Amino acid sequence: MKYLTPKLFECLKDYKKEQLIKDIISGIIVAIIALPLSIALAIASGVGPEQGLYTAIIAGFFIAFFGGSRVQIGGPTAAFVVIIYGIVTKNGVDGLIVATIMAGIFLILMGIFKFGSLIKYIPYTITTGFTCGIAVTLFVGQLKDFFGLKMESVPAEFLNKVIAYGKAAGTINITATIIGLLAVAIMLIWPKVTDKIPGSLIAIIVTTLIVYFAKLDVNTIGSVFGKLNSSFPSFHIPNVSFDMIKELISPALTIAILAGIESLLSAVVSDGMIGDTHKSNAELVGQGLGNIFSGLFGGIPATGAIARTAANVRNGGRTPIAGIVHSITLTLILILLMPLASLIPMTTLAAVLLVVAANMADWKGFARLCKTAPKSDILVLVVTFILTVFFDLVVAIEVGVVMAALLFMKRMSETATVTGWRYLEEDAIEDAGTENLMELNKAIRVFEINGPLFFAAADKLMDIDAKHFTKVIIIRMRAVPAIDASAMKYFHDLYDKAVKRDIRLVFSHVNAQPMKVMQKDGFIDLVGKEYFKANINEAIECAESIIK
Repeated sequence: MKYLTPKLFECLKDYKKEQLIKDIISGIIVAIIALPLSIALAIASGVGPEQGLYTAIIAGFFIAFFGGSRVQIGGPTAAFVVIIYGIVTKNGVDGLIVATIMAGIFLILMGIFKFGSLIKYIPYTITTGFTCGIAVTLFVGQLKDFFGLKMESVPAEFLNKVIAYGKAAGTINITATIIGLLAVAIMLIWPKVTDKIPGSLIAIIVTTLIVYFAKLDVNTIGSVFGKLNSSFPSFHIPNVSFDMIKELISPALTIAILAGIESLLSAVVSDGMIGDTHKSNAELVGQGLGNIFSGLFGGIPATGAIARTAANVRNGGRTPIAGIVHSITLTLILILLMPLASLIPMTTLAAVLLVVAANMADWKGFARLCKTAPKSDILVLVVTFILTVFFDLVVAIEVGVVMAALLFMKRMSETATVTGWRYLEEDAIEDAGTENLMELNKAIRVFEINGPLFFAAADKLMDIDAKHFTKVIIIRMRAVPAIDASAMKYFHDLYDKAVKRDIRLVFSHVNAQPMKVMQKDGFIDLVGKEYFKANINEAIECAESIIK
């Protein structure tokens, strides 16, 4: 079980005081960065602002302690906003907690069964499609608070949301809009001043002070959500029913896949920054534990946050201690300073997420794929994007993966070919001017198979035919890396036809995997071990001896 050992245990073996100081400083800085994002993402997800901090504290601690990366910072991310909002709207907060815990269980199982390397099989077209789709829905979801629109509720569906905004366009709060634009301007300009302190924090401080002292007519967290809870989250087991579990399996699996993809991608990026190698399966277990306990303490789904992880590296964090310090710092902020968070303008939080949405979308990659990728990949990209925006992230990923798999199988089946050797007359051989052409008895037919023979390509074996004078068919399989049960079915059909016509089958250069499948199937004993030869020359000698 060494592959599941947390990275923290390795780091503590030669841990030094100098690195401890760096980790503490980095952890405090990352906590300051995480504070506004955690609150904003929680509100955008349809839950209370405290739940964002609960997630960063609880999940952040477990991901750092049990994860497989030295520098991973865990917490709520923008990728989950769409799916969380849908779950809360349909199943309530208890439904979200159940889905979060279930996702954590899925992640732990993925780690135990070494699925860490399998995440790479999610195509780039799908991740680009749903990331851009999430960015669009997240961006549009912030317009109500950014413009200070007076609406009782915001529909979950994209089209209904846009229609509702249109109807409420006459209620725009000019003051709120100006404060929101000021916040955006600060976030765009501040990085040119320094990158040590996040622009989002400066924007929140400046706009909060303006709204508070000028007594502007702008909604704040306190005016919308009332008094905020500043106590440490309590352990809570949600009300669970079998029907709820059955209904939430699909969303929970989607959360687990998203968490796995984003956390491992973050780990890979941070590996390149510090010259280390993460333990992917341990990271999945850490993510699983983080999500389980996040749910049990009232939080929302969490994963490795790429931006916060990168900030940790840039500020000197090199061990999971930085992630643990980040959680402790957020706990102190929750207990001591949470009442002040009620003064933050809603339009500022919306502005923070508008910038996050703009930054998270890979529009250059999207455009490049549309220009250069094969049509099948473009189709997967566009369908995933549209389904994410107009329908549901769960549906988008499911349909995207199925489409990508089917199109991949189609492409792979097209690479499999069965071609027969051509027979030249003596004068044609002389005209060819070469001695490399092999002259065979016409009673022998040779067929070369190229490519994997699986269910989508196995019917190519039907291309193997025989003339009325054929006595031996040689099947050359040096370019066949793998076969499956469907291929074996066609091999049996081919053998039965050959027996009826008194034709002997001889196999040449069968690779390890096909040989193992044939052995297990009993096909080798059926044909005869003596008719499986190591190369084409031995196969031809065998065929000639059969004819004689």
